[in-house]
Amino acid sequence: MSPKKNSSLDPIETASIDELRALQLERMRWSLTHAYTNVDHYRQSFDEAGVHPTDLHTLEDLARFPFTVKTDLREYYPFGMLAVPREQLVRIHASSGTTGKPIVVGYTQHDIDIWSEVMARSIRAAGGNPGDLCHISYGYGLFTGGLGAHYGAERLGCTVIPMSGGQTEKQVQLIADFKPRIIMVTPSYCLNIADEMDRQGIDSANCSLEIGIFGAEPWTNEMRATIEQRLGIDAVDIYGLSEVIGPGVAQECVETKDGPTIWEDHFYPEVVDPETGEVLPDGEDGELVFTSLTKQAFPIVRYRTRDLTRLLPGTARNMRRFNKITGRSDDMMIIRGVNVYPTQIEELILQTKGLAPHYQIERVKDGNMEGIVVHAELAEGAENSVAQQLGEQLTHSIKSYIGISSRVKVSNQGVIPRSQGKAQRIIDSR
Repeated sequence: MSPKKNSSLDPIETASIDELRALQLERMRWSLTHAYTNVDHYRQSFDEAGVHPTDLHTLEDLARFPFTVKTDLREYYPFGMLAVPREQLVRIHASSGTTGKPIVVGYTQHDIDIWSEVMARSIRAAGGNPGDLCHISYGYGLFTGGLGAHYGAERLGCTVIPMSGGQTEKQVQLIADFKPRIIMVTPSYCLNIADEMDRQGIDSANCSLEIGIFGAEPWTNEMRATIEQRLGIDAVDIYGLSEVIGPGVAQECVETKDGPTIWEDHFYPEVVDPETGEVLPDGEDGELVFTSLTKQAFPIVRYRTRDLTRLLPGTARNMRRFNKITGRSDDMMIIRGVNVYPTQIEELILQTKGLAPHYQIERVKDGNMEGIVVHAELAEGAENSVAQQLGEQLTHSIKSYIGISSRVKVSNQGVIPRSQGKAQRIIDSR
């Protein structure tokens, strides 16, 4: 369908595909040249691959250039991937570094302006308007979520409540008192907030919230339905990652809710075969790859996100969108030869009446084989006497739909650890 004519949209949001592709090619040539000229890693990797920025004649020529992976970024810790002098940075963010050195990303003022612009565009696409009260429960600090959302909401003209994560009782108090229209938070922590509302006797379905902008972790359409029913809101997906810029790389439009629209004027997407690296046609499942088109301090060329999805034609905008992230190639578990993603199990839990949407998957040794134990808990109002029956039901569903044997332990409410940010879905006890 053609994009809606909306005077509040950025002109590029209603541009033709031809206009968009021409802009992308111009910006991609600049970005590749900028990276090659100013970053040792890119100069070396391009030279080793036998390509030069001047070899880019069409967008399809990008496939000739080498990938960038997380280990490349860690190798140049802290500032070796910068394309500008460190003194030109106005902000530094970093990943958590739980599996090694953190990945450090820098921003010039131009980069912050671009980030604020795409975040404002994202909040507007979610249904937000100037003047809306926006409650931000993403973490502030080195994590990009909180400040990314904050600057975007201010750029749009919202009134920002910079709550950050944690202090769930206070979160609920401020929502009840300030009556925000928008909340920006991880979906798992939103459920914690809803639980706390219930505990305090607040009717969560009739609170002031109308829009939830959820990201930072994979979540399913079943989770969307649960959140929308409990809070009476439109729940939409925002996508981003620190290495590319932060949140705001893509945003689901509230009028369609059919997967995040990629802001292709700033971030060029590809989907590749996770094993071979071959670029796949739009519509085929694979690993999402991004090249930045406008970043100054930290340009990124063909960054392998490990997120699994497929590119789809635009609907609410002419820019392409992608299918809801089904998981990450590095979150994938291989259980007795079967590829298993946490989101598959999440879907089955949410389809099991009597179970709460909180869970963890424990990887265990089962003799010489690997197995999993799914830890779930009873929903509010469910009797303890049905725990065994629900556990057997979920075990059967996992076997039937995923094809693996598992053990399920169903506990009382509140036993599963609650997240104040990204939920830890997998624990490894092998």
